[in-house]
Amino acid sequence: MKMSTMSTETMTCGFARRGCEQIRAAFEENLKSGADLGAAFCLSEAGEITVDLWGGCADAKKSRPWVRNTLVNAYSTTKTMAAMVPLWLADRGELDFGAPVARYWPEFATNGKAAVTVGHLLSHAAGLPDFHVPIVKADLYDWEKMTALLAAQAPDWEPGTACGYHSITFGYLVGEVVRRITGRSIGTVFREVFAGPLEADFHIGLKASDDHRVADLIPPEGEALPIFVDVADAATRAWRGAELPAIGGTGNARGLVEVLSILANGGMAKGQLFLSEAGAHRALEVQVEGRDRVLDMHIRWGLGFAVSGGALFPNPRTLFWGGYGGSLAVVDCDAHTAMAYVMNKMSPGARGDTRGLDLAMAAWQAQGLL
Repeated sequence: MKMSTMSTETMTCGFARRGCEQIRAAFEENLKSGADLGAAFCLSEAGEITVDLWGGCADAKKSRPWVRNTLVNAYSTTKTMAAMVPLWLADRGELDFGAPVARYWPEFATNGKAAVTVGHLLSHAAGLPDFHVPIVKADLYDWEKMTALLAAQAPDWEPGTACGYHSITFGYLVGEVVRRITGRSIGTVFREVFAGPLEADFHIGLKASDDHRVADLIPPEGEALPIFVDVADAATRAWRGAELPAIGGTGNARGLVEVLSILANGGMAKGQLFLSEAGAHRALEVQVEGRDRVLDMHIRWGLGFAVSGGALFPNPRTLFWGGYGGSLAVVDCDAHTAMAYVMNKMSPGARGDTRGLDLAMAAWQAQGLL
């Protein structure tokens, strides 16, 4: 058998349906040019995975190939997975997005937060984008301490009147509401309700036995996340094993898409009903719109996702969000598609990284939407 002469550093594996050649070409070009070291991209159309690509290297030394089941920390793309749990609870009638957080978490109703709603938490409008007291790295893994601090803290602005990205606090706020309702952690509920039944390879809290599958993140030069997080933390057992619902999920593009397909297809995925159609579409309900006080950009925040509001996406009922370094998840509820991109070579900026968006645009072209 004739062996390929392509370097394993730039080899693309997987498949793409006929008509999606431009997606594969764009993915391969990122590897060949060095824009990507290792990466994966997945597209689901009408509930069927039609593009599933991966390739490159899983470590900086280029000693490990990125294979089908390689995992990587997705940073804030994790928020799209965490948001599935409150959507599920609301669809079951166990959670009311319009209700005060204090209905479920009584200690939260202090320092001007009695009227803060669950919807405010999910749309980054609660006025709690960071902590008012000094935090050290070890505190990341102390759920009780972090949630107690947020419960006692006063909001930075009148809740509901503006948005300001809750980059890290989102996970503790939403996760604690879930814990108060279910008696289980948000990572546990996500696994039992979504990832397990779908066999989706995404984890909010990774088992040590899966550590060998995780790709090394290549940090951007001259930039770090605010407060106390740096890229090296993501390589530790403490980080991987902890449930950090805002920034700590570990998975691959296929795992993201298998879960997000629920929203793209009216609550159905792999022949299973997870949400009612109305429940799935609740994510599209814009809670607040305007210039985000933290990100300094105009955003329409739905329930756990940003919602398309301009020319960037071909269809208006599109949900999206991405993670530090470049990962991206997009759900088009009009075209019934879900797509995701993850990588290990991180972009140095919160904006201006077009790798994931370029792949999304290639997908829209293949679908005749552009």
